[in-house]
Amino acid sequence: MKLKQIVISIENSPGRLYEVTRALGEAGINLRALNLVDTGAFGQLRLLVSDVTTARRILMEKQIPAFVNEVVAAEIEDTPGSLSKILKPLSEAKVNVIFMYAFIGFSAGKAVMIFRFSDNDKAIEIMQAHGTSILDADTFGILENES
Repeated sequence: MKLKQIVISIENSPGRLYEVTRALGEAGINLRALNLVDTGAFGQLRLLVSDVTTARRILMEKQIPAFVNEVVAAEIEDTPGSLSKILKPLSEAKVNVIFMYAFIGFSAGKAVMIFRFSDNDKAIEIMQAHGTSILDADTFGILENES
């Protein structure tokens, strides 16, 4: 139930994000979700893409170092308090949220939260026990061959 996410450090300079998105687009890779965070001279770009293995290969060929890590996608109600409701049992179990980002519009009345936890497996178990729907790669149309 974990998803593979590509992470890229890119210089905070004009055109760098364009280079990444152009390379992926030309290779037929569809972006499913993304998050870009400023970390100073570099930004950290996190991507859920339609084909993890091909995307990473394309980026490496373009000399854009990319690594893959695992994240958890949870579908929650798009209402006030929904996020805190799923975070409470995780907090009580001492599972830390390393990072997260969200997107809406995936399904009516729902938001999708992408998480990386201190223990992804334990987080999945806790969230499912509390009725949270965990989404898999098939849900997003993601091909995940990357090991």
